[in-house]
Amino acid sequence: MAKFREEDFEVTLPQDVGQVLLLRVRKAPPDLPPRLGLRAPDAWFCRWFQLVPPRGTPLHFPCYQWLEGAGDLVLREGAAKVSWADHHPTLLQQRQEELQAKQEKYKWKTYIQGWPHCLDQVTVKDLDLNIKYSAVKNAKFHLKVRSAFIELKLKGLLDRKGLWRSLREMRRMFNFHRTPASDYVFKHWQEDAFFASQFLNGLNPVMIHRCRSLPKNFPVTDAMVAPVLGPGTSLQAELERGSLFLVDHGILSDIHTNIINGRPQFSAAPMTLLYQRPGRGPLLPLAIQLSQTPGPNSPIFLPSDDKWDWLLAKTWVRNAEFSVHEALTHLLHAHLLPEVFTLATLRQLPHCHPLFKLLIPHMRYTLHINTLARELLIAPGQVVDRSTGIGIEGFSELIKRNMKQLNYSNLCFPEDIQARGVEDIPGYYFRDDGMKIWEAVERFVSEMVSIYYPSNVSVQNDQELQAWVKEIFSNGFLGQESSGMPSSLDTQKALVQFVTMVIFTCSAKHTAVSLSQFDSCVWMPNLPPTMQLPPPTTKGQARPEGFIATLPPVNATCDVIIALWLLSKEPGDRRPLGTYPDEHFTEEAPKQSIASFQNHLAQISRDIEERNQILALPYTYLDPPLIENSVSI
Repeated sequence: MAKFREEDFEVTLPQDVGQVLLLRVRKAPPDLPPRLGLRAPDAWFCRWFQLVPPRGTPLHFPCYQWLEGAGDLVLREGAAKVSWADHHPTLLQQRQEELQAKQEKYKWKTYIQGWPHCLDQVTVKDLDLNIKYSAVKNAKFHLKVRSAFIELKLKGLLDRKGLWRSLREMRRMFNFHRTPASDYVFKHWQEDAFFASQFLNGLNPVMIHRCRSLPKNFPVTDAMVAPVLGPGTSLQAELERGSLFLVDHGILSDIHTNIINGRPQFSAAPMTLLYQRPGRGPLLPLAIQLSQTPGPNSPIFLPSDDKWDWLLAKTWVRNAEFSVHEALTHLLHAHLLPEVFTLATLRQLPHCHPLFKLLIPHMRYTLHINTLARELLIAPGQVVDRSTGIGIEGFSELIKRNMKQLNYSNLCFPEDIQARGVEDIPGYYFRDDGMKIWEAVERFVSEMVSIYYPSNVSVQNDQELQAWVKEIFSNGFLGQESSGMPSSLDTQKALVQFVTMVIFTCSAKHTAVSLSQFDSCVWMPNLPPTMQLPPPTTKGQARPEGFIATLPPVNATCDVIIALWLLSKEPGDRRPLGTYPDEHFTEEAPKQSIASFQNHLAQISRDIEERNQILALPYTYLDPPLIENSVSI
């Protein structure tokens, strides 16, 4: 590992240079000759510069950038400035030159047609130092990768292509870095109440919605659900009462399926009807149909069916949850879109812009982890290709389908909760904690916006802001007006909502759907990444041996669990939400807003900890100290 040292320098100028507009930092190439053919390490990370004039107050120049090789860096005094607040031609020219240089350095490319655009780099080795992992984080990440592969190699599991012999044998995999949450999953995975609760607080808590009328292609009858609903009620009565909920995985219909170990894999597009008991009783599953086309070959499975029929139907739903979560909830919404926000910020907002200063901590390492994902996760021959049921082609098709459905309101947490009609379903801790985080971020952003944008006109007149929004619309949402994504912003309120959405997506949303992956998957029957036999077309045929034969092979199980373990745990060098050690803002007003935001988050954390003390399975994924500022893993 490279060695680092920290130094402070003091330079005295021979004469007063007058008013200082800009500070130019020039770095000469290293004097040391290369040794043994290796380039001498010469990268410097500069935090800040302070200029103390003979008269007047000291000037602070935030930097927080790497200097490598020979070159110049032009810095401005730390006060944030919107473009219309700059009047000196030299400062206006500096803004333009900085943006031109960054647009040349950070370019867009189309990775797959129909996906959001991404950074035009192939490997992390090619990345600029300012967007790379730190040496510490990089070393810890690769150490985790090696240790996981070695552990499962030694157990003889990673290279075994056959079936698991039994559920008992799967416990060998379950002991891989188990957690209290994964222990709970193992004990309760077959229970109906836990199955239903995962739609609220599991790894994909964004699909459940209130059902006011049954879909025509889901012909559930009163007789089917009477054992769960009980006497004195009916489907229609419960629909009108608002106690029925639906999870529809229809987006998986006719999706491409993969070949693993030479065997074709299978997928389903299930619909799951759920019932919320009166009071604060548990949410329970009522019925499951494993396709979007009802008929003799697509029976509706019920809790009153044979144990193995019902368990197999629920497991098919969990497999659908894996595919939709990994391709859409996680990859598209929590990685590809944050990459768009990051790249547009680097290209369209200069360092002195208040929005750059506000947003850049929430974009730390995002370009590194996404470039790494294109190398090691979603590339041919890598994890998604070799070990998931729908493979790269299926992931790609899902993303293209969802891009046509994606709407701005889906990304704005309160609007999404309202649109799905789940404002009052009890025990929905993802919603409860998410709303608190959204409101805290929104209040923080509103304070910051009010400091730099005194009116709606000031928003409209910020051409750099408008270019930033336009670039997100064009490259992230591919210019689709049907998305409802704004291509410009006209008011302070619209700006606050947009920036809140960006910060929330890059921090809380990503953490909630990422941290939960390993806990959900390490007991593989709870979240199988693929299925090796087709969905059942009749009832009464399921047996324990058939259930095992449907589940993923040993090597694919291990491959996916290693990947999700890595993606669920930050490998050091963390910065929790609201932690800003790089002091981009130098004025007192934004500093006070940052302190207020941190205090607000601390209170939310205390409330969550108090609530969790009475829960059998604490919900921790949106506890502020566990939320990373940015998409960095």
